[in-house]
Amino acid sequence: MVDHKQAYQQEGDKYQRLIAREDYQGNLLPAIREVIPYEGLDVVDLGSGTGRLAGLLGPAARSVCAFDSSPHMLSVATRLFDEFPGDHWLAAAADHRAIPLPHNSVDLILSGWSFCYLVVWERKNWQSALSEGLREIKRVLREGGSVILVESLGTGVKKPQPPEKLESYFNYLEDFGFKRSWIRTDYKFHSLEEAHELVKFFFGEEMLLNVNQDAEPILPECTGIWWCRDIDI
Repeated sequence: MVDHKQAYQQEGDKYQRLIAREDYQGNLLPAIREVIPYEGLDVVDLGSGTGRLAGLLGPAARSVCAFDSSPHMLSVATRLFDEFPGDHWLAAAADHRAIPLPHNSVDLILSGWSFCYLVVWERKNWQSALSEGLREIKRVLREGGSVILVESLGTGVKKPQPPEKLESYFNYLEDFGFKRSWIRTDYKFHSLEEAHELVKFFFGEEMLLNVNQDAEPILPECTGIWWCRDIDI
């Protein structure tokens, strides 16, 4: 079984190589913009990892703060941010339940494939951990602010197949008033060798069965987008 905690603590560069191949269709950014036009906003990326969402939104945002519990992952993100113009970037280590920002200070909070770890890693106490995280989001958001949670609806599939371990979490969000949509965010690799290396690294050897054998191999993926405005908890 792939140890994602270890990957996040030690394999930031390889992880960045993997996600650089994700969403080759370019569906994610338009889907976020459809929820809220983010240009000129103060944005927070929770569980930023190597800076995926922060890097997408940051060039058009007024400010962007990238928070992650892994300083190792943030070191990769910082190198990415150094390539962008401006000085409106901040990267710092933080837990979802303790965002190091003042009350009512941001317009948009995103979390990509990360907020779910309050459920996966907390297990027995996941509802309490999730409530803490959502209350912290509410504290930091300005009136009228929005939260967007991006999560997996299945890798290696062409139609949504939510991971069983996340179904209760997804139901919790929707019972709480979050709306949901979904998109395809397929991975496209430069070669079979690259696909085998990166897919096995993060998803495990069995996932290789879902990679086609074309010259530019593709691994299908479905991604859910949950959003809520004026969060009330």
